[in-house]
Amino acid sequence: MKKQYRHIIILLISVITVFYSANAQQNINKLDSNGKRDGVWKKKFSNNRTRYVGTFKHGKEIGIFKYYSASNSDHPITIKKYHANDALADVQFFTTKGVLESEGIMKGKLRIGKWLFYHENGKSIMSEENYVSGKLEGVYKTFYSSGEPTEVTYYKNGLLEGNYKKYSIKGLLYNDFNYVRGKLNGMAIYYSRSTGDLIKKGPFKNDLRVGTWENYVDGELVSTEKPALKPKKEED
Repeated sequence: MKKQYRHIIILLISVITVFYSANAQQNINKLDSNGKRDGVWKKKFSNNRTRYVGTFKHGKEIGIFKYYSASNSDHPITIKKYHANDALADVQFFTTKGVLESEGIMKGKLRIGKWLFYHENGKSIMSEENYVSGKLEGVYKTFYSSGEPTEVTYYKNGLLEGNYKKYSIKGLLYNDFNYVRGKLNGMAIYYSRSTGDLIKKGPFKNDLRVGTWENYVDGELVSTEKPALKPKKEED
């Protein structure tokens, strides 16, 4: 008799589970009276893996949305948390293994404000960037995995603008340049990565070396030169 009751209980649980599962399926991917997405939505790729899960309110995304890769549904590759009163969202990007790659604020598909990008461990910061309407604006910093700075520079409307400094893994400054509208302009100074000693300095104008350039050995001026007007890329 006890065995018979056990079978009945299992059967009832199974029926209830199927009922609630079917009911839950009916309550997702619904449209409101105006044909706009409303409530919980879940979409899948053609291979039946989850593409995204999130909630709409009369066609507008609200709350948290999770997006997945077509090759792996174990971890979301993007998580968006929509703000309640504007079109902004806090966004995080991950690898398919769930390691944090970057995070910041987006308006639609455009980055705005401060963004952080991470090294492969998903913890130490690789770069700190600032955006206005999807374009780099303001201070831009990159870092070694130790946390020491690699580069410190500035952008305006997506182009390098102002002073640019680059550091060795030992913390020594070895490039000190200046930019105007994305091109080298003004004094450029080169130092040794290993010792920090001055190697060379001279002016640029629109990416061209101009004027008189000075060469140094062990901090002592050894020669000068007047380069031909040919473009010269940054040296490491």
